[in-house]
Amino acid sequence: MACFPPHTHRCQMTETKIRNMEEFAVVSGLSRPTMSKYFNDPNSVRASTRARIEAALERYDYRPNIFAINQNRKMTKNVGIVVPFLADPFFAEIARALEERCLELGFRPSLFSSHGEQEHELEILDNLRSLKPAGVLLAPLGRVSDKFKIAKFCDDVPTVLFDSFLPDIGLAFVGTSSPQMTQLIVDYLCRTGESPCFFEMKTPANPNADQRRQAYLEAVSALGLSAHVIQVPGEGWAFEEIGRREGARALANGSFKTNTVLCSNDRLAIGLLTACYEAGLDVGLKEGAQLRVAGQDDHPFSRYTCPPLTTVAQAYDAIARHSLDVLVAAVNGDRSVCETKLFEGRLVMRQSA
Repeated sequence: MACFPPHTHRCQMTETKIRNMEEFAVVSGLSRPTMSKYFNDPNSVRASTRARIEAALERYDYRPNIFAINQNRKMTKNVGIVVPFLADPFFAEIARALEERCLELGFRPSLFSSHGEQEHELEILDNLRSLKPAGVLLAPLGRVSDKFKIAKFCDDVPTVLFDSFLPDIGLAFVGTSSPQMTQLIVDYLCRTGESPCFFEMKTPANPNADQRRQAYLEAVSALGLSAHVIQVPGEGWAFEEIGRREGARALANGSFKTNTVLCSNDRLAIGLLTACYEAGLDVGLKEGAQLRVAGQDDHPFSRYTCPPLTTVAQAYDAIARHSLDVLVAAVNGDRSVCETKLFEGRLVMRQSA
């Protein structure tokens, strides 16, 4: 697709309103097929022709309907699935559910991992353009994503975002309500013992962490209790190691002001459980236990920790099914389904809290 020039010098633009590509071809003095070639691949036309078209784009402030252009092409059955870190079993589980749903509907899924790096995320999106996919299911990196370039990609290729929300980007966003999840588990922890401290990274990789912290603060405040937020150094995707290392430091420094710790996500909680083991602390509900630990997400490994981790589960299958259903409907012309959809979390009570 063309990289359209930025909206500059609007005061010099004509007042003529261009409604479609046929009108744009007329005022540009070029044929409709030439316009189509340009918008499909700018390098397929001569440099002088490309310069004329781009000058006309700037003069008339015209932006083609990319979705209409895509629908006029022979649609492929390719669907791109992009996740931040495929080595994380959380994203592997969602990717599995998305792949299964794609195959059920007769599409060919292609799976990509950004490996937590902005440059790699953008490279994947560039490569996806060449596949001319029917659409893309994208879980952005979040905080480190280049939001401008992702928005440009989403303007060109039908894309549904999941897991990490980027405002005003993509056809729709599908995920879990982080505030509801955190409220649910805070209420449970307060009913069954001391109110929780909140354990998180100072620079979280995913914007969901900010929503969870805010929900924790609101939940304990509503109960008339004191909030205790422990923010530890660390960024990126090595959550377990950060949880283990910084959890050990927090334990040694007496940073946890109650005997209950709610972690921002399950992977941090898994690291904290290791720190507790190394410090010789008993964790859980049993008599004599010194600490309760809970997480959020229902990570695929959370049931196998020692003790098994109490958490709140995301609706993996529902997120996958709805994301692809929205994408398929949109590329078939039904944009009425394109809206934010947040599923509620489900409390999973195990032995750690």
